Amino acid sequence: MDRLEKICSDKGMRMTEQRRVIARVLSGAQDHPDVEEIHRRAAEIDPKISIATVYRTMRLFEESGVVERHDFQDGRSRYEEATEDHHDHLIDLKSGRVIEFMNAEIENLQRKIAEEHGYKLVAHRLELYGVPLKK
Repeated sequence: MDRLEKICSDKGMRMTEQRRVIARVLSGAQDHPDVEEIHRRAAEIDPKISIATVYRTMRLFEESGVVERHDFQDGRSRYEEATEDHHDHLIDLKSGRVIEFMNAEIENLQRKIAEEHGYKLVAHRLELYGVPLKK
């Protein structure tokens, strides 16, 4: 059983075979696929999986907190498995590639800014958009 499949099962979610396939696709993803890409990968395993099933399953997974949805300004919602480990994203506007990173200085600065305004930071999302430097 893959990580995501186990998390869904532990949350008491009914796991149909098609949901299991979608969970496996997401657990194995090294990128941030959109619904169409998830469907393409899932259909390679089970050709009977419809795009509507993938949309419904992704909504269920998101509402259950097992995946996170990101909108990286390209008009497509992209997904990744929700984890306890925080990270931010750098999005290459030319290729669409998403680079995950964590930077302690940025984390400390965000906390400091919140405190300066009288707040305790409880969550945040940082997305940086860039193009490759010319070499």
